Amino acid sequence: MRSTIFSFLFVILATSFAFAQNGVPAAALVKSPSQTTDLAKSFDDFSLDLPNETWHVTNKTANAEMVYGTRLDGYLQIRKVAVDEGAALADVIDREINQKLQFKPGFVNGKEESFKGNLSGKVANYEYTESGKAMIGRVYFLQADNKTFYVLKFTGLRDKLRSLRNQTDSIARSFELKK
Repeated sequence: MRSTIFSFLFVILATSFAFAQNGVPAAALVKSPSQTTDLAKSFDDFSLDLPNETWHVTNKTANAEMVYGTRLDGYLQIRKVAVDEGAALADVIDREINQKLQFKPGFVNGKEESFKGNLSGKVANYEYTESGKAMIGRVYFLQADNKTFYVLKFTGLRDKLRSLRNQTDSIARSFELKK
């Protein structure tokens, strides 16, 4: 009797490992290495990881571009910025705001935050309007060395991009220079 109970429990335990949820084999829920690398994107100078398949690369040149669904939902531009040796991060941020962002209709400058990932820097937030729609921008200024910064500029509809903040942070944290 005791061996029958143990056999029965073993079968239940083995079945629960084999089929995780709703009859789906547990092995199907585990990402294979090829599935994981599909989200790792490599460019000439850098690489990064996209959090899911909704993000896709639209331009793989030096000024890389990615889109989350549509450009209004989330749009990412990545630029490399060369500066004079020892230029302060604050100067790079001020130049971006004063030369590019402040001219957007309805521009409202937001707060800056420190940021740490594979590269560290700051994040600047702003709001603007485009075609009568409330938009936001979130710009990551990542310092590569004393003469090079990378600017990751995310833009999108205010409510949509705010809901993707954990994804924009994840992408910026994974940003890594090639050696």
